[in-house]
Amino acid sequence: MDGTYTGVVDRIVNGETAVILLEEDGEVVDQLDLPVDRVPERARNDGGVVSVMLETGEVDSIAYFPDETRRRRESAQSKLDRLSKRLSDREE
Repeated sequence: MDGTYTGVVDRIVNGETAVILLEEDGEVVDQLDLPVDRVPERARNDGGVVSVMLETGEVDSIAYFPDETRRRRESAQSKLDRLSKRLSDREE
């Protein structure tokens, strides 16, 4: 699997392994487990968005996308806020 993919840090396991979900056209196509020190420091949290370049099946480079990370977090928060509002409307 070679090429450049959008990756999302799903979780950090035991402070040692970053689990990154690779996306293609908005769909998860693979999972990548890397030593956490291979991931840019600012991306080392759940939901950090990165660009991952794979060459001959190996990670060639990883770059952090702060704007996309922020956009996705704001979108998720907006969805949660709307759901919460709908639930509170039901309780009245």
